[in-house]
Amino acid sequence: MTDGETKTRILIVDDEADLVAVLRFGLEIEGFEVLDAGDGEDGLRLAREQRPDLMLLDLMLPKLDGYQVCRALKFDVRYKAMPIFILSARSGDQDRRLARDMGADAFITKPYDLKDLVGRIRTRLRLPERDKKAA
Repeated sequence: MTDGETKTRILIVDDEADLVAVLRFGLEIEGFEVLDAGDGEDGLRLAREQRPDLMLLDLMLPKLDGYQVCRALKFDVRYKAMPIFILSARSGDQDRRLARDMGADAFITKPYDLKDLVGRIRTRLRLPERDKKAA
């Protein structure tokens, strides 16, 4: 990374602190800047204030659920282009359909493979693979 180059910013919105810690560590190792929120209200606020490049969003959250957060962002022209990946233990067709209807860009079932998730993030944001030698 050169001077003046900014890191790609990922916002994790999930109330499972252990999962967030592991995911944060893995994403930071891959060169991403990571923000996190433990409930839907904070996640929505951070998304609006910080304008991350991509959001990783759980469905089952306190205060506002993931569907509400996704809908609030995707139906607002200011945030519509922000990719939102749903990361959820829920895996039913109805959950996937509703997430798609709310504007989610991807639905990934927990547990997931971190390398696969990073690959999907890079593909969606059109980022090159990280050169491990430069790390």
